[in-house]
Amino acid sequence: MFARRYLPSVPSLLALEAVARLGTASAAAAELNLTQGAISRQLQVLEGQLGVALLIRDKHRLRLTPAALDFVAEARRALQTLSQASLTLRANPTGGSLNLAILPAFGVNWLAPRLARFAQAHAEVTVNLSTRLKPFDFATTAFDAAIHYGRQDWPGVEYLKLMDEELIAVTAPGFLPAPLTRAADILHHPLLQLESRPGDWGRWLAYHGEAGTRPPAMLFDQFSTMSQAAIHGLGLVLMPRFLISRELAEGRLVSVWGGAVKALGSYYLVWPDTTPARAPLVSFRKWLEGEIAV
Repeated sequence: MFARRYLPSVPSLLALEAVARLGTASAAAAELNLTQGAISRQLQVLEGQLGVALLIRDKHRLRLTPAALDFVAEARRALQTLSQASLTLRANPTGGSLNLAILPAFGVNWLAPRLARFAQAHAEVTVNLSTRLKPFDFATTAFDAAIHYGRQDWPGVEYLKLMDEELIAVTAPGFLPAPLTRAADILHHPLLQLESRPGDWGRWLAYHGEAGTRPPAMLFDQFSTMSQAAIHGLGLVLMPRFLISRELAEGRLVSVWGGAVKALGSYYLVWPDTTPARAPLVSFRKWLEGEIAV
């Protein structure tokens, strides 16, 4: 944050900058299309606000104090930044950057293949992606929005539901010596599990009529690592169907028993509910609504 009480007005800064560059109040007045008296008043206001003498009045010329020269150099950079920001806004009022926090597997397998369509439709927006695995406080980050998996339990945000999730039990072809005949047969084989979802195998068993069992499993922190472990013969794994469609089609993973089971959570786009959404986020949200409606 900045201290507002020490922020000088833009007209005062422009007056001081012009005097520093041109040397006289009359020349500054001509450039800024003001009277010489108006320039003098702006300089007096600035000195009064800052509580520091900025000018040495020498006959018909004005000279800046050494401290004022340093101040003007900094102020000139700030004015240039403000001017450039104004030009950028005028040229691209709905554009800019969108900082999005994503979940790795969802980002790679669902979002990334679709982003080219967003880029074609909204060339004015640059999407920046960073990985976050857990909810965070938007107020302490530069993120505009995030992809969230779970329930609507992230405080202080609004939600756009993207999709539900279905889990399917799979393994590498040839890993099982014989086909399973019932759900409980998985208990005789090594199981792989996401560490953030410790109850998935228990829910899968309950869905298939084997309630009350929560089997141990080798833990992984990401779906991508876990699926590769299964492909290389480490065990049975529960995976979201949409994440392994290619592996199933190519025969690198095969279903072991039973059908898909709906997961407890869903995928959402979330954004802060306390501040108005920036134009890039509004465009991205509307585009996503079109994607999920297809």
